[in-house]
Amino acid sequence: MTDLAERPAAPAVAEATRRRWPATRRGSTYLGLGSAMLYLSLIVLIPLAAVVWRSTGQGPGYFWDAVTTPDAWAALKLTLGASAIVALVNLVMGTIIAWVLVRDDFPGKAVVDTLIDLPFALPTIVAGLVLLELYGPRSPLGVDLAYSRIGVVVALLFVTLPFVIRTVQPVLLELDRDMEQAAASLGAGPAYTFRRIILPNLIPAMVSGTALAFTRSIAEFGSTVLISGNLPFKTQVAAVHIFGQIESDNPVGAAAVSTVLLVVALVVLVLLDVVQRWAARHG
Repeated sequence: MTDLAERPAAPAVAEATRRRWPATRRGSTYLGLGSAMLYLSLIVLIPLAAVVWRSTGQGPGYFWDAVTTPDAWAALKLTLGASAIVALVNLVMGTIIAWVLVRDDFPGKAVVDTLIDLPFALPTIVAGLVLLELYGPRSPLGVDLAYSRIGVVVALLFVTLPFVIRTVQPVLLELDRDMEQAAASLGAGPAYTFRRIILPNLIPAMVSGTALAFTRSIAEFGSTVLISGNLPFKTQVAAVHIFGQIESDNPVGAAAVSTVLLVVALVVLVLLDVVQRWAARHG
């Protein structure tokens, strides 16, 4: 009798549970979103906002003067120009290396694949010291790139090596090779197959890795500070210039140049997001 009396209440309990479940999920979502936004604000948004605010604290005129001083302008031009060169080299060579690692077999392949990530693990100041010893005045190779713009480019190439490789490599691994075999069976040559089948699938990853390499280059300090020699108007990059402004007790000027780099990085990342969304719609 007791069981029969409780049965009508079971659907009501189930209904109440279903009503409470969405509310519980919403509560968990709001808690997670709030925690993520708080952490993001403390680590990224607030510091960046503080830099931008500091750079414009004395008005737009002072900001413009700080950015267009001869030494600041020269450092910005060198940084953006070298970063563009590095990004293009990484686009080509990173794609080739990723292709070799995925499609070819050779002795020591696992070792090479591991070494690709070395710039991620190695402190950049150590990388700068290694490059200075290898390509400096006492170079065992007889190649002296120290205190030159070529040395700056080589240092940036070292620290940005993994970006294109590690973005293109997973796409190549997941690429359906049956399409290539079908194209070959229909008479398509390797060049045509690569251009019409493989390359369209790789372009989003290539662009993503190139953009990351560029944004990493414009902010690089450790690997360039030694091999560049920090020569104003010649080899001084923007990050080293910012450090010099801080040492010269000019935080507003340092914040102004930092804001320019921040804007450039944001523009590149926004363009990257646009490309990825376009590729997702047309992929």
